[in-house]
Amino acid sequence: MNAQAYTRAATDGTLDSRAPERFDFEAIGTLWQIETPAGSPLPESLRQAIARRIEEFDAVYSRFRADSLVAILAREPGRVEFPADSLELFALYDRLVAATSGAVDPLVGRSLELLGYDASYSLTPSQPTVAEQAMQDERGRASWFTDVRRHGRIVETTRPVVIDVGAAGKGYLVDIVSALLVEHGLTEFVVDGSGDLRHRGPADAPGVRIGLEHPLQPGKAIGVATLANAALCASASNRRAWGDGQHHILDARSGNPAREVIATWVVAADTALADGLATALFFTGAHELAKTFHFSYVRMYADGRAERSRDFPGELFS
Repeated sequence: MNAQAYTRAATDGTLDSRAPERFDFEAIGTLWQIETPAGSPLPESLRQAIARRIEEFDAVYSRFRADSLVAILAREPGRVEFPADSLELFALYDRLVAATSGAVDPLVGRSLELLGYDASYSLTPSQPTVAEQAMQDERGRASWFTDVRRHGRIVETTRPVVIDVGAAGKGYLVDIVSALLVEHGLTEFVVDGSGDLRHRGPADAPGVRIGLEHPLQPGKAIGVATLANAALCASASNRRAWGDGQHHILDARSGNPAREVIATWVVAADTALADGLATALFFTGAHELAKTFHFSYVRMYADGRAERSRDFPGELFS
């Protein structure tokens, strides 16, 4: 999942001017925080409901669990029925794969494992098995459109594949948690899934200010965004990095880590989309992505250059 690449700057008007209520917890291997107005803490029953829903999601999509649904397809080709929430998530991946010409592909999981970002977090690159290499030589690298068939919630694979929903999955889970809060009557909140944020408040609220953390100088910001009734997701190649220049943001077509772009920030209507595009911008031009998606963004390059879309709700510091 995308690493945290921002710092919260301030809360502006949406939540009570007093210190907001905070629910901090750990889920899917990272830290989460939910803020609600002062005097309105989340009831214990809702906290437990959130924990259960996240566990359900993890039991389906985590490639770090031997008992997950995606683990079944990693062991052997087969036919698996996914839950209803897979329809929207996999449909988003259809669009991301097409818009990036395959650079963003949920079958990138095996490449991540070979680089050492595996279930045991070995962080030690390894080689594919002889059988895997022979299959890749014969059929090419596994890809979403050639090795997966979907019929509604049913997913069929033609060979063992490692599905990794890290490009958009955590953002999608933030949306799921946000929907759960709304179902329980909350109208003002910020859900922060360690870098994937969703804000909800009154239509005329000024929102929250978010500092955009410099990927090479932690604690310093390259700019600030104002988030109001929208989602912001960040991705940075330095947050999950190891060895000799290895990190978790891979071009699925080659299995190689991104080099030219080192950080992105995307604002969109929902968190899953912002999350997926924050990865897509490492490989695909914003003008190409804009043909399919509506979003605003900031992108920083390895040479220190940074660019922003005209409609990005914030500013970059000189």
